[in-house]
Amino acid sequence: MGRKFVDFREFPELVDCTLFISGEEDEVLRVVTEHAVSAHGLALTPELREKIRAMLREELPHLQTRQIA
Repeated sequence: MGRKFVDFREFPELVDCTLFISGEEDEVLRVVTEHAVSAHGLALTPELREKIRAMLREELPHLQTRQIA
């Protein structure tokens, strides 16, 4: 599975949030959801989770770092 990212500047309900989060899909969903609820007071609903999932973008291969063994 490739890395995903969310850019909060694309989240219409959040004004002036410039947070950018990238990582594995499950990590990003968890962190973005936690941030939206704790920092911005959004209600944790299935609709919010779906909206966040729809915002996920594939990280471009040249931006991905190699994993260190």
